[in-house]
Amino acid sequence: MKTFLQNAKRWLPGAIISITLIVVILQTVDVNEVIVELRKANRTFIIIAGILSAIWLMVRGIVWRTLLQNRPSYRDTFISLGEGYLLNSILPFRLGEFGKAFLLSQKSDLSFTEILPTIIVERIFDLIISAALLVIAVPYIAGAEGTAQIGYIIGSIVLFAVIMLYIIAQNQAWALNLFNKLTARIPKVQAIGGKLVASLLAGLSVFTNGWLFLRFLFWITLNWGIAVLQYTLIISAFLPEATPIWGMFGLGLAAFGNAVPSLPSGAGTLDAAIIFAVKKLSDNVDAAGGVAIIVRLYKDLFTTIIGLYGLNTEGETLSGIYQKLKSLQNKSV
Repeated sequence: MKTFLQNAKRWLPGAIISITLIVVILQTVDVNEVIVELRKANRTFIIIAGILSAIWLMVRGIVWRTLLQNRPSYRDTFISLGEGYLLNSILPFRLGEFGKAFLLSQKSDLSFTEILPTIIVERIFDLIISAALLVIAVPYIAGAEGTAQIGYIIGSIVLFAVIMLYIIAQNQAWALNLFNKLTARIPKVQAIGGKLVASLLAGLSVFTNGWLFLRFLFWITLNWGIAVLQYTLIISAFLPEATPIWGMFGLGLAAFGNAVPSLPSGAGTLDAAIIFAVKKLSDNVDAAGGVAIIVRLYKDLFTTIIGLYGLNTEGETLSGIYQKLKSLQNKSV
């Protein structure tokens, strides 16, 4: 019972947010009208968007492998990426992020603690780019001025985090020495944490290698460009007047919605963010519901296929990997 209550403190807030938003969505949209909108949608645009979703995932593998300095093979990186997204869509506590680091460490000569910082860096830059998309798009969207403030605030916080990571990466000896001083009176923590901190610092090499950093920026920018095009096509399938600005606005809000504490796979939060964005753009809540359904379909389709293939070929089960990841997460917290 005590363990349940301790865990509840972590998953209950997200569950409340998700369930509340799902109830609001069901009260806001007319399911029958959403079905009508889906039938009327431009199938060509939806098919092209599906192809772009697969391309996006492949480029995402290159983004992550670049951060890993091309040490693991592309196949292992790509499979682990799909497995991580699958786990995130099923398991609580964002365990998929730990999952792909753990599973890739099983396939390569990289340790879990070397891989984990690359995921953190990737997520930080995702937040910066999503904030930038909102800041760029909002001036062209009537009545969305307040949304820009979200982009500015989150972008500023994340940019500060990037600067701090850069300073730490450039002064690794100082950071390690500081850790040793702070833990001098706790020998066990120093003994265990010293190696962990050293590995984490090694994972920040993107900030110390200029060519690596430029390649990473190129691939992650291309990756987000593909996503903007995909969102623009999906929205255009329901609302022909849509422009790339609409795609940027929808994607920016969707990224933040997916980052909000929630049940697995951003249940409710992602959908509400997309519906809010498209309704703000068009005042057509039923078309917005259709857009949310297609986005969610493509978000989970290809990653589920790749993830299931990877787990099956590696002899892993969801229950088994869940227990391993819970243990890893508890050690990391």
